[in-house]
Amino acid sequence: MEPVVIILNPAAGRGKAGAALGRVQAWVRRWAPEVAIRVTEAPGHAAEITRQAPSEARVVALGGDGTVHEVLGALGPRQKLGIVPIGSGNDIARMAGLLRRGLEKSLATAVWGELRRFDYGVINGEPFASSATAGLDAAVARRAFAAPHYLRGLPRYLWALVGELRYLDLPQVRITVDGREVYQGPMLIAAVMNSRTYGGGFLIAPMAQAHDARLDLIWAGSFSRLGVMGILPRLVVGKHLSHPRVGHAPGRRFLAEFDREVPLQADGELLKPSRQMEVLVRPGELLIASDPRASITNPLLAAEKELQMKGAKTPAVGYVPGDGA
Repeated sequence: MEPVVIILNPAAGRGKAGAALGRVQAWVRRWAPEVAIRVTEAPGHAAEITRQAPSEARVVALGGDGTVHEVLGALGPRQKLGIVPIGSGNDIARMAGLLRRGLEKSLATAVWGELRRFDYGVINGEPFASSATAGLDAAVARRAFAAPHYLRGLPRYLWALVGELRYLDLPQVRITVDGREVYQGPMLIAAVMNSRTYGGGFLIAPMAQAHDARLDLIWAGSFSRLGVMGILPRLVVGKHLSHPRVGHAPGRRFLAEFDREVPLQADGELLKPSRQMEVLVRPGELLIASDPRASITNPLLAAEKELQMKGAKTPAVGYVPGDGA
């Protein structure tokens, strides 16, 4: 078996990941005693642990999108990614079909599940798995860090959005995709997507697939505060693309040039504000343990049987498609 390291961020999910540490340790003792568990102590620690892991290790990020993003940024060329989603948004896990499996099933998939190839992107040199955005939604991501602890996913995003609209001031932008200009003018948002959702479930790019060797740009031009609130219900369910001031362009290289520094984010994590956003795709270069199907000798089957014997209500072992399926 390849080396496996579980990196647990105790702060993820408003502390829910830390509260699950005992269950994770018990599962590892029972099913995979050779697996190492490392608990992060500060921002940047997950990246440090990843770099210290064996060069061919499967590195399991137990936390939210921020934890996965940090591990991805430090992942070596022969390392693989596992995800146990316990976060506020979990858009990367949603992309990979890894939500709503329960802790034990998620651990089994992350440690033993078969690997699938996914694309990933790079924004201004920073790798991302799900989304890279500029403008209002990046500012919303910044404000969301101050949201009340009981808000998660979409409610958290909406709380931050309402607060950010008070300061709405649209920059001017010129956007090119694969060298072709697709938009010039005022910009509310520019989101380059590998997954279909961001912000904890907003269906921003219904057409996106995470293994098609391209990314999808969604932009919104000139909107007032009232206009933003009007299009929001359509955005939640992915019906915004028919709006005349919303555009879509697939591609492999994206360049947005602004008339001022604008907020940027990747996978919900804030980046340095910039007058330029350059995004490239890395086709099929990210290996994620996202398929629970296994050979008859794989301990995943035994783990599944054990859970069923205990009366746990878990689905039968089988592939659960995600956004990229």
